[in-house]
Amino acid sequence: MADLKGLSDHALSILAFAAYHRLVSGERVTSVVRKDGAGHEADPKGVTELTERGLATADETEIALGDDAQEAVETLVSALRQSLG
Repeated sequence: MADLKGLSDHALSILAFAAYHRLVSGERVTSVVRKDGAGHEADPKGVTELTERGLATADETEIALGDDAQEAVETLVSALRQSLG
Protein backbone atom coordinates (compact mmCIF):
# COMPACT_ATOMS: atom_id res chain seq x y z
CA MET A 1 0.00 0.00 0.00
CA ALA A 2 1.22 3.50 -0.85
CA ASP A 3 2.03 6.00 1.85
CA LEU A 4 -1.04 8.18 2.43
CA LYS A 5 0.19 9.86 5.60
CA GLY A 6 1.05 13.52 5.43
CA LEU A 7 -0.73 14.32 2.19
CA SER A 8 -0.90 18.06 1.65
CA ASP A 9 -4.16 19.93 1.35
CA HIS A 10 -3.37 20.23 -2.35
CA ALA A 11 -3.45 16.44 -2.77
CA LEU A 12 -6.36 16.03 -0.35
CA SER A 13 -8.43 18.46 -2.43
CA ILE A 14 -8.28 16.04 -5.34
CA LEU A 15 -9.32 13.11 -3.17
CA ALA A 16 -12.13 15.24 -1.69
CA PHE A 17 -13.32 16.03 -5.22
CA ALA A 18 -13.33 12.30 -5.97
CA ALA A 19 -15.26 11.70 -2.72
CA TYR A 20 -17.87 14.23 -3.85
CA HIS A 21 -18.33 12.31 -7.09
CA ARG A 22 -18.51 9.04 -5.15
CA LEU A 23 -21.31 10.43 -2.99
CA VAL A 24 -23.24 11.83 -5.95
CA SER A 25 -22.92 8.82 -8.22
CA GLY A 26 -22.98 6.04 -5.64
CA GLU A 27 -20.21 4.33 -7.60
CA ARG A 28 -16.50 3.84 -7.05
CA VAL A 29 -14.52 6.67 -8.63
CA THR A 30 -11.51 5.64 -10.70
CA SER A 31 -10.69 9.03 -12.23
CA VAL A 32 -11.52 12.72 -11.99
CA VAL A 33 -11.27 15.61 -14.41
CA ARG A 34 -8.00 17.52 -14.31
CA LYS A 35 -9.05 20.34 -16.66
CA ASP A 36 -12.58 20.60 -17.99
CA GLY A 37 -12.19 23.51 -20.41
CA ALA A 38 -14.79 25.51 -18.46
CA GLY A 39 -12.51 26.88 -15.78
CA HIS A 40 -12.21 23.91 -13.41
CA GLU A 41 -8.66 22.71 -12.87
CA ALA A 42 -7.31 20.36 -10.24
CA ASP A 43 -4.59 21.82 -8.07
CA PRO A 44 -1.31 21.34 -9.97
CA LYS A 45 0.69 20.79 -6.77
CA GLY A 46 -1.81 18.13 -5.70
CA VAL A 47 -1.56 16.37 -9.05
CA THR A 48 2.23 16.35 -8.81
CA GLU A 49 2.14 15.00 -5.27
CA LEU A 50 -0.30 12.21 -6.06
CA THR A 51 1.64 11.14 -9.14
CA GLU A 52 5.04 11.31 -7.40
CA ARG A 53 3.71 9.11 -4.58
CA GLY A 54 2.37 6.59 -7.08
CA LEU A 55 -1.24 7.22 -6.11
CA ALA A 56 -2.37 8.45 -9.52
CA THR A 57 -1.40 9.00 -13.11
CA ALA A 58 -2.40 12.10 -15.00
CA ASP A 59 -2.61 13.49 -18.48
CA GLU A 60 -3.73 16.93 -19.60
CA THR A 61 -7.44 16.35 -18.89
CA GLU A 62 -7.79 13.43 -16.46
CA ILE A 63 -6.37 12.08 -13.20
CA ALA A 64 -6.58 8.30 -12.96
CA LEU A 65 -6.64 7.19 -9.35
CA GLY A 66 -4.65 4.10 -8.41
CA ASP A 67 -6.06 1.41 -6.15
CA ASP A 68 -4.70 3.02 -2.97
CA ALA A 69 -6.15 6.42 -3.88
CA GLN A 70 -9.50 4.79 -4.64
CA GLU A 71 -9.43 3.14 -1.23
CA ALA A 72 -8.58 6.48 0.36
CA VAL A 73 -11.67 7.99 -1.29
CA GLU A 74 -13.80 5.15 0.08
CA THR A 75 -12.32 5.79 3.54
CA LEU A 76 -13.13 9.51 3.27
CA VAL A 77 -16.73 8.76 2.33
CA SER A 78 -17.08 6.28 5.20
CA ALA A 79 -15.59 8.77 7.65
CA LEU A 80 -18.04 11.45 6.53
CA ARG A 81 -20.97 9.11 6.95
CA GLN A 82 -19.84 7.91 10.38
CA SER A 83 -19.03 11.36 11.74
CA LEU A 84 -22.45 12.75 10.80
CA GLY A 85 -24.56 9.71 11.16
